[in-house]
Amino acid sequence: MHDEEETLAGFDPLLLAVLSNRMQSIVREMSNIVKKSSRSTAITNARDFSCGLLTFDHRLVCVEEAMPVHVTAMDLATRPVTDLFGDVAEGDAFFSNSPYHGGTHHADMTLCVPVYLDGVPMFWTVARSHHADTGAHVPTTMDAYMRTVYEEGMHIPVVRFQSQYRDRDDVIRWCRQNIRESHIWYGDYQAQVGAARTAETRLKELGARYGRDSIRAFVEAWMEYGKRRARAAIAALPAGTFTWTCRHDPVPGVADEGIPITAKVTIQPDAGKIVVDLRDNPDCVDGGINLSEACATGAGRIGVFYNLDPSLPHNDGSASCIEVLLRDGCIVGRPSYPVGTSNATMGINDRLINAVQCAFAQLGSPYGLAEGGTEFGANMGVISGIDDRTGASSSYINMLFLGLSTGPAVHGHDGWLTYEAPNGGGVLALDQVEIDEMTYPILVEERKISTNAMGMGQWNGAPAMQGVYRPLTQPMTVAYCSDGDVNPPAGVIGGGQGTPAINAKRLADGSEIQLPAFHMETLNAGERIVFRTVSGGGYGDPRDRDAARVARDVDRGWIDANVAYEVYGVAVIQPEGGVDCVVDGDATARLRAASTLGVR
Repeated sequence: MHDEEETLAGFDPLLLAVLSNRMQSIVREMSNIVKKSSRSTAITNARDFSCGLLTFDHRLVCVEEAMPVHVTAMDLATRPVTDLFGDVAEGDAFFSNSPYHGGTHHADMTLCVPVYLDGVPMFWTVARSHHADTGAHVPTTMDAYMRTVYEEGMHIPVVRFQSQYRDRDDVIRWCRQNIRESHIWYGDYQAQVGAARTAETRLKELGARYGRDSIRAFVEAWMEYGKRRARAAIAALPAGTFTWTCRHDPVPGVADEGIPITAKVTIQPDAGKIVVDLRDNPDCVDGGINLSEACATGAGRIGVFYNLDPSLPHNDGSASCIEVLLRDGCIVGRPSYPVGTSNATMGINDRLINAVQCAFAQLGSPYGLAEGGTEFGANMGVISGIDDRTGASSSYINMLFLGLSTGPAVHGHDGWLTYEAPNGGGVLALDQVEIDEMTYPILVEERKISTNAMGMGQWNGAPAMQGVYRPLTQPMTVAYCSDGDVNPPAGVIGGGQGTPAINAKRLADGSEIQLPAFHMETLNAGERIVFRTVSGGGYGDPRDRDAARVARDVDRGWIDANVAYEVYGVAVIQPEGGVDCVVDGDATARLRAASTLGVR
């Protein structure tokens, strides 16, 4: 009998189910605390944060609903604590945003709290939030032109922020002096503390009820269960090595020709293992688009998990079945200090996840996904300026989520409309317009779904979103890094590519000018941002799409009747007195028969 079988055989399966669900409920409570207690709308409104539980020896136990990029390599966030501190004690809390110490990028600040059961260190509770500001030299947390960490703002390379359950006032004071809106930063930090400390209490309660030994035995059985499930899922896949290359858009002065990103995926069903080799990629560039080790490792795992059973436990056991090979000094590897990584969670990261998930499409239908929509254009711009609506001027800075790039098609399913990007996979939420307008001096004039703007296929990538917004009175700066204006996401197995992003400025006279993809723009009175997001690619030949689905897309306004006819080979008619269009079966049959014969 294998070791894992012995572990599982020796642990009550009912208790395994009870404790695993209890752990997940603890993380869910953490998430609710962060969402309801934070001050940044990027956290409370758009949900740009994640929480998790790890063992004290840095193995992921569980996450709940979380940003994949935040949690898939969360073990790298706690390892530096024990490496750097030989005196970790109960009541400590450690804070970091360092991409060289297991962090994703500077904007994601991570709080780690050790949990002791009967005086023995057993767990870490981890809360990671995307903060509105890091005190960089320009009012944004992400910029393709930030070439080193020295330009990215406050760098916290794993610092003890609490001792004996109390903040270290000197450290807090230092941070607040380096942040533009320090009350926002401190409120978001306190929300993380509240979440991590609540989870600590819940774990102690669990230990008191079941005993430390039972909790330790559960952890081992839970890890082995995750490994066994992942191995079984991999064993059902065909063997082979498959490669896919995506291309990041040009970044003038940083990567003038764009950057090809390649993933080589080797499926080993007999071993229950998948190897993702990322070493054959370009070196780091002189800009902020390089990946941190956490992002590169996580991207490799995310692209694989997107192709496996979604009910798999996302713990160290399942992750151990995915080996990600990285190279030092590689743009998707391990950067050397002080290489810039402010954009590490998006851009190249999204292209890398796409490359991994699309490699599986080389197996043919029903495997793999198309490429998902990339980010972040002016639809997710970081806005900053002066708010004078109350008569007393105050500054503001925050990231908007007014539109989200949309999801790729997969066999059997169209893409997800509120996908956001491969790194988030549908976890981020669209901003509530009323909340944004109440909190910041902006007016959102339009937000809707674009017509004829999707990756068309047997299964469609979701359609793009478009919108318009403007400042109310004072000038407003909008910073963004839009990857997807030049190289939209590709379709697979005959599916069409997604649509590119649009970032434009509408002047007071109504004329529009196209804006650069990687840019910071100031809007004055009467000027507006006009955006369209990137849409996901299609899966399969559009002429194989169910005709009734095509008619429904026309009814929704997602495509028009001409596209239905020309691309999908479906003729639709509006019956007299009817509300919804219907398929003209005879005309559609003729169209599709002619297409099969190569006649249009």
